[in-house]
Amino acid sequence: MSPVEAPQAVRFGLIVVGDEILSGKRQDKHLGRVIELLQARGLTLAWAHYVGDDRAALTALLKQAFASGDIVFSTGGIGATPDDHTRQAAAAALGVPMQLHPEAKQLIEQRMREVAAEQGVPFDPDRPDNQQRLQMGVFPQGADIIPNPYNKIPGFTCRLAGGGVVHFVPGFPVMAWPMIEWVLDTQYADLHGQGRLQERSVIVLRAMEAALTPLMERIEAQFEGVKVFSLPSVDHPQYGRHIELGVKGRGEALQAAYRTLLDELRALGQTLGPELVR
Repeated sequence: MSPVEAPQAVRFGLIVVGDEILSGKRQDKHLGRVIELLQARGLTLAWAHYVGDDRAALTALLKQAFASGDIVFSTGGIGATPDDHTRQAAAAALGVPMQLHPEAKQLIEQRMREVAAEQGVPFDPDRPDNQQRLQMGVFPQGADIIPNPYNKIPGFTCRLAGGGVVHFVPGFPVMAWPMIEWVLDTQYADLHGQGRLQERSVIVLRAMEAALTPLMERIEAQFEGVKVFSLPSVDHPQYGRHIELGVKGRGEALQAAYRTLLDELRALGQTLGPELVR
């Protein structure tokens, strides 16, 4: 069963790969952008993980991703240099061999021909550096390609039967982001809007989270499909120490949960500030 056909709401996850992110040499830009791309389609990100260029760690994390049943995007590490391990880790996680994908081979060779023409030199497919470039099209057996509008070097998608799916794209934002958009719009259009929740919240002045936790637990237990959230602040320029306390959900369940929340806060003698709707 594909993720789109799953009977329960599908979750989206993100894996950001690269030693350069963990060392601070580069700042991750993917997390915020992927959240934006999902939100623009009425979807939400359920989780994210950062991992270095370590094949064993990558393999273990990808095994978890495939077993989760989630839809996962993985950025980075799909090149063909010694520090790139994502393709090999994906194959190990699925227990399948790697092979040169025929369509990826055509796309990479097309790109090499274009580069040769730009340089004014003949295209030689047997040249060692061109043979090395073909390694970027060696994917786990059974993978599907993700087109790359920037330079034609594709990403790839792998699925675990009865499990999750992971879409692998490069670490470069100029390539990764349009590739992720293509996946969302061509493979998951039917899911658009499934994660769009409403929020109702209120500023609770001078409140302590510990004192409000039992109320939060009661609200979640009473109203199915509603989540309670608490955003404390200790030095807000307008409200000082306060908590933005609210609920997320849909329809009448959300409205009923919010009415109950307000009633119980008042019964507890809490001082309420502005109400917020998102």
